Amino acid sequence: MLKYRLLFGTLMVLCLVGLILAGASLDGSISAAKDNARIQGSLFCLLVVLVAFPAVPEMAKMARRKNARIFTPLAIVSSAVLATSWYWRQFGNDPIAFQLHYVLFAAAFCLSAIFLYQAVIFGTSGVTVNCAVNFFTVFYLGFLSSFILGLRINFGPWALLMFIFTVKFADTGAYTIGRLFGKHKFAPRISPGKTWEGIGGAVLFGIITAVGFSVFCGIMPWCYGMIFGGIFAFLGQLGDLAESMIKRDAEEKDSSANIPGFGGVLDIIDSPLGAAPAAYAFFMLINC
Repeated sequence: MLKYRLLFGTLMVLCLVGLILAGASLDGSISAAKDNARIQGSLFCLLVVLVAFPAVPEMAKMARRKNARIFTPLAIVSSAVLATSWYWRQFGNDPIAFQLHYVLFAAAFCLSAIFLYQAVIFGTSGVTVNCAVNFFTVFYLGFLSSFILGLRINFGPWALLMFIFTVKFADTGAYTIGRLFGKHKFAPRISPGKTWEGIGGAVLFGIITAVGFSVFCGIMPWCYGMIFGGIFAFLGQLGDLAESMIKRDAEEKDSSANIPGFGGVLDIIDSPLGAAPAAYAFFMLINC
C-alpha cells in the first residue's frame, strides 16, 4: 500500500502543480513581472468542476448503504454550479454583489430541482431523506470547493499551493507519525486509527511546509506561516474526520478503491474541503 501511496501521490502532486502553474502562466498571475489577466483561474476552475464527476458517485454509493438516493447527474451539475461562483463573479461589474446573488439563486434553484427530480422519479418515496442527502452533497462538494477556487482567484497560485501542500503534508505527517508512535486515540468512535501523536505529526509537518512557502515564496511573514501551518494542519484533520463520519455511517473503509493507496477522490479532497473556508478568511485578514 505504501508504494502505491508514494507513486500515485507523486503523480497527483506533479499534475496538480503543473496545472496550477500552467494556468497561472496563461493568466499572468505566476509572477509580478507580467500583468494579470482580468479573468483568473480558468484551468483550475475546470479541474474543480471535473472533481465532481467521480466525487458525487462516491457519495451516492455511500448514501445507498443508508437507503438514500443521490440524483447523480443533477448533483454533479449543481455541485459544479456552486463550486464555480468565484470564477463567474469576475464577469460582473460588482463582483461581491454578483457572487452573493449567484450563490443565493443557485442554492434556491438547486433545491427546487432536487424536489422536482424526486417528484418525477421517486414520487413520495423517501422524500425527506433523498432531498436532504442531495442538498447536503451539493453543499459539501460544491459550496466548500468554491472557497478553494476563491483562494486561487483572489490570492494567486502560490497561496493556493501553500494551502494545499500544508494540508496534504499534514496528512502525511499524521499518517507517518501515527503509524510509528501512535498510542493515544484522538477520536476512537469516528476514526480509530487517528491518534494524538498523529495530530502532533500533522501540526509539525504543516508548520514546516507553511514556513517553507512563507520564506521562499514571500506569501506572508514566516511567523504568520507558523500560525497558518499549525491551524490548517489541525483543521485539515478535522475535515478528514468529517468524511470519516460519513464513511463509518455507511460502514465503508474508503469512499472507493479508484486510486490505489488512497481510496477514492473524497479521501483525497476531504481535508482541503473542510479547511478551505477558514483558509480564505485567513488570507483575507492578513491582506486587509
